[in-house]
Amino acid sequence: MLNRRGFITQSALATGSLLLSSTIIKAADLYDVPRRLTILHTNDVHSRIDPFPMDGSRNQGLAGVASRAQLIRQIRAQEENVLVLDAGDIFQGTPYFNIYKGEPEIKAMSAMGYDAATVGNHDFDAGLEALAMQLERHASFPMIICNYDFSGTPMETKYQPYKIFRKGGLKIGVLGVGVELQGLVPENLYGATKYLDPVQQANRTAATLKAQNCDLIICLSHLGYRSSANRMSDLVFAPQTENIDLIIGGHSHTFLEKPEVVKNKNGEDVVINQVGWAGLQLGRLDFIFEKRRRKTLVGSQAIVVSKKTEI
Repeated sequence: MLNRRGFITQSALATGSLLLSSTIIKAADLYDVPRRLTILHTNDVHSRIDPFPMDGSRNQGLAGVASRAQLIRQIRAQEENVLVLDAGDIFQGTPYFNIYKGEPEIKAMSAMGYDAATVGNHDFDAGLEALAMQLERHASFPMIICNYDFSGTPMETKYQPYKIFRKGGLKIGVLGVGVELQGLVPENLYGATKYLDPVQQANRTAATLKAQNCDLIICLSHLGYRSSANRMSDLVFAPQTENIDLIIGGHSHTFLEKPEVVKNKNGEDVVINQVGWAGLQLGRLDFIFEKRRRKTLVGSQAIVVSKKTEI
């Protein structure tokens, strides 16, 4: 016959066992049920806050943050796990930037709930101090880049090499790489920023994310889709990478009709996508994750951003 202490101990053990079993069953169920992730992305928006004017031009009435925000809200209402990303060149291109030095752009992205962005060459156009100030005051999202060393600059504490996001039981690792600044950006604007080899830094960072059991590893790239003379670009970069599953590109303003799939250095698929410039399109990629972390791209869209757009 159990004494009081023994009864309490046995009851506690039994309760703990039931709770552990329940946790294991729930984890197993979650693992067995396919999970869906929707990635929305932009690049090279270039301060396009308003739609293009109704002046008879090809892009009249298109783009603008109001229409993009509405699209993002609609998709979030339909999908449980959504990640919103930008591949750089947030700044420069309209009077909004000339007057306000990036404040409306960063505020708009924060209001739309962007999860992360990387640094484009035009994001240096008001200087490092201005970029750092806008991020500190107005950004609710991280600026992610692993091949710029901002040590000793105003950006030193305003960026990170990667971030892990958790969506519906999935771990999504995001890193960023930027273009060579010398010869592209005036030296007085990027200051003491050091450009590091994007392949080496990306592979090192992706290995860190893989070691943390990320289900998907995304690179936000501002290298450009294609380049001449074998200069670094996504099509040169991707075959040299390891562990990166998806490259969301920018810099070259390339409108891809559908994502490009290339092989990395280990013969594994890397998906590359880019959606032009000025926020004319919102990229959408839908992934399904099944047992043993098998992931499949099951859908892709380049959604024209317009007041008339319906999902």
